[in-house]
Amino acid sequence: MTRDRSTSHRALIRSSLARKTRRVILSVAAFILATVFVLVACSAPQSQSGQSNNQQQPAATDWKPVEQALGKAGSMQPGDVYKVSLPRSDLKVTVSGIELKPALALGSWVAFKKTGDMTLVMGDLVLTEDEVTPVMTKLEEGGVDPTALHNHVLHESPRVMYMHIHAMGDGVKIAKAIHDALALSKTPFAAPAAAPSNQDLGIDTKQIDQIMGQSGKANGGVFQFSVPRADKIMDNEMEIPPAMGIAQAINFQPIGGGKAAITGDFVLLASEVNPVIKALRDNGIEVTALHSHMLIESPRLFFMHFWADDDAQKLARGLRAALDKTNSAKG
Repeated sequence: MTRDRSTSHRALIRSSLARKTRRVILSVAAFILATVFVLVACSAPQSQSGQSNNQQQPAATDWKPVEQALGKAGSMQPGDVYKVSLPRSDLKVTVSGIELKPALALGSWVAFKKTGDMTLVMGDLVLTEDEVTPVMTKLEEGGVDPTALHNHVLHESPRVMYMHIHAMGDGVKIAKAIHDALALSKTPFAAPAAAPSNQDLGIDTKQIDQIMGQSGKANGGVFQFSVPRADKIMDNEMEIPPAMGIAQAINFQPIGGGKAAITGDFVLLASEVNPVIKALRDNGIEVTALHSHMLIESPRLFFMHFWADDDAQKLARGLRAALDKTNSAKG
């Protein structure tokens, strides 16, 4: 009996030791695997943003081929938008005896936004009445859709029309199609002479900034505001940056004696249209057009154009009253 008990005791000890040994081996194996995982993860080259090199953002788009196809250089705007300005400096247009500077109301432009393998293109082309049909025909031949055709101001001489466009596809092909269409107009492709950077516009721009609650900038003898909406605007599944024509544009052209001519457009939801009309008209600012610029945007937008010429600060107060009726980003 004594021998049997001793043998059983030794068997229990061996079994306990075996279990402890297995636990140690499993713990060591788990530690080794965890260490290898950490070392492998840490050994991947890191960019400054903390991403491994194979997860870095794609390189910036090369817009040089688009520039060459369009025939005019542009500049990068917020939202990775490449925008080309094509002011109609060839036109001499007057409204109420005031000659319009190209930057006030004669600025054609085309904007490009890369999205995957495709490029979204939007724009606004300033055309004389005789140029409308040939330009539209050529655009459609090149796969570029006109989305609106209308006036922006009233009583101008000669008559000027504005054609809004939209395309999605190969950016270079679209740029070439737009170039070929505009070649049927007298749109200048040469870069205009640069205006002096310290140009005195003859109106108190700092005071106008304060009244508007925004920061304007001088461009071609005109003081300009670009005020984005606070909403997200979509084109199918793509968000449209404000630089592609959905920021509210407000322009002051000094006309002497502290006065200015103003025009531009408010970008509005349906619920904002009539409150903005009332605010503008209550402040002596004429509504000159109300229409769409696009076809498939969401939410639906309406573009309201306006005109007045009066004391610049008085007009700024009226524009601010209208701006306050919109869901605009704060300056």
